[in-house]
Amino acid sequence: MPPLKPKHASAYSNEQLDLVRATCLTIATKVGDLMDELVIVGGLVPSLLIPPPEEGDPHVGTLDLDVGLSLALFDEEQYRTLSERLRGAGFAMDKTEDGKPTRQRWVGEGGVTVDFLIPPSRGSTGGKLQNLERDFAAFVIPGLQCAFRDREKIRIEGRTLDGADAAREVWVCGAGAYMVLKALAFHRRTENKDAYDLFYVLQHYGDDVTDVATRFLPLVGDPDAALALTCLEDDFHGTNAPGPRGAAEFIHGTLDAATQADVVGSVQRFLRLVEAG
Repeated sequence: MPPLKPKHASAYSNEQLDLVRATCLTIATKVGDLMDELVIVGGLVPSLLIPPPEEGDPHVGTLDLDVGLSLALFDEEQYRTLSERLRGAGFAMDKTEDGKPTRQRWVGEGGVTVDFLIPPSRGSTGGKLQNLERDFAAFVIPGLQCAFRDREKIRIEGRTLDGADAAREVWVCGAGAYMVLKALAFHRRTENKDAYDLFYVLQHYGDDVTDVATRFLPLVGDPDAALALTCLEDDFHGTNAPGPRGAAEFIHGTLDAATQADVVGSVQRFLRLVEAG
């Protein structure tokens, strides 16, 4: 399993976010023609999908990079090309604090870890590793298939890890698929950061919650999307439910009645919009 995330926003910084963006841009410059088989998911997504708001705080960012890999990449054994290019760019298998290898998590020269994820396939279930090579694997994540159905191409400009000024377009998980992934992730581990990410997208993507629901609706027939709705109902049903509490604790470091009410209101409105179709 990926390591636990910090519980409070104070653990995140603009400098770390810039480093994660540089890591993402570096991968995009090296992977090139394979980028159609990759999609950026996880904590970097909100800052890529959503411009910094004119009022209020921008998204806090992320400490690491999550990269979804398509099943087609494996069917055609293109993962060998992917791993070769990543090694050539200075990425290598990471290790845990006690020295155990983590084949599904690599690290670049800037110190940012990159987690590789894949959707479930026939014979695989969530929470398992899909081994690809001796030092390369991917973590099976339910709902990741939705990110390949709902994704947006975003242009990233900046400096790569080796200091080059570059610009590339990358596929980024869409707001609808992000709701699926974050709802399922929060239900599995109830991490404060996942509740915050989910709430932030509902609050800031597009004009209002309606735009997130519109992105979600084409996914309704997917079993993982349906499960995500159930998870949202269970975890965000009231101000004292785990989701609102987690989001408030992440933002403020403690419970906050107004924030918890806002979280419930956003999620419940999203659910009503999806139910209405």
